[in-house]
Amino acid sequence: MNRRPLIAGNWKMYLSVAESVRLAQAVAATSATCPDLDVMVAPAFTSLAKVCEAVGNTSLKVAAQNVAWAKEGAFTGEIAPPMLTDLGVRLAIVGHSERRQIFGESDAMINRRLLGALAGGLQPVFCVGETLEEREADRTFSVLEHQVRQGLQGVTKEEMPQVVLAYEPVWAIGTGKTATKEQAQEAHAFLRRLLAETYEKNIAEDVRILYGGSVKPDNIDSLMAQPDIDGALVGGAALKAESFERIIRFQ
Repeated sequence: MNRRPLIAGNWKMYLSVAESVRLAQAVAATSATCPDLDVMVAPAFTSLAKVCEAVGNTSLKVAAQNVAWAKEGAFTGEIAPPMLTDLGVRLAIVGHSERRQIFGESDAMINRRLLGALAGGLQPVFCVGETLEEREADRTFSVLEHQVRQGLQGVTKEEMPQVVLAYEPVWAIGTGKTATKEQAQEAHAFLRRLLAETYEKNIAEDVRILYGGSVKPDNIDSLMAQPDIDGALVGGAALKAESFERIIRFQ
């Protein structure tokens, strides 16, 4: 497999502009010493311009935490793809469980955002994952299949290699609970088989699938040792340069 690992930090609604710039510069310095993987950070919208400016000449990739589907229009509170690429943003998270659970974003809405990202030259990081109730009801795979099929409607086999998939069990996000390496691998393997059925096996083998959900320095090594886990989407541990550096330098 030639899938290049991707370690991504989602900063959510934290950090001032100055704090974001300092953290991004520290992460960029670490990234420069790790040529065999990609590193991404997703600051708040208010920090994107300054962060892109500060790390624009480095290998660090900057992402938005969400993106609209239209190039422009009367969509109060939304950010269009050209507004992001104009800053130097190259990726966008779509379908994060907090957008689904707290803000009520539907699969149809997430699909529009994903298609808008692709059309606008952004690489989408497409998040899927089940709740604790769904897992305990043995519905994990059916939920994942529904989210993937709905979210990827209209994505061609030519576009699919641009998509990064992120498996984030809702019950493990911000709770301190982490899926065991076996649980995570099982879900990732299922997602890759689903992509092979939907597209082609060679396309599925090339798509990077990240694990997210209370990723920390003390569990990153065992997670990254799994054959179908190609990286991590990190929340709280990405807010400190030291802990995120240890995650980037997984062994």
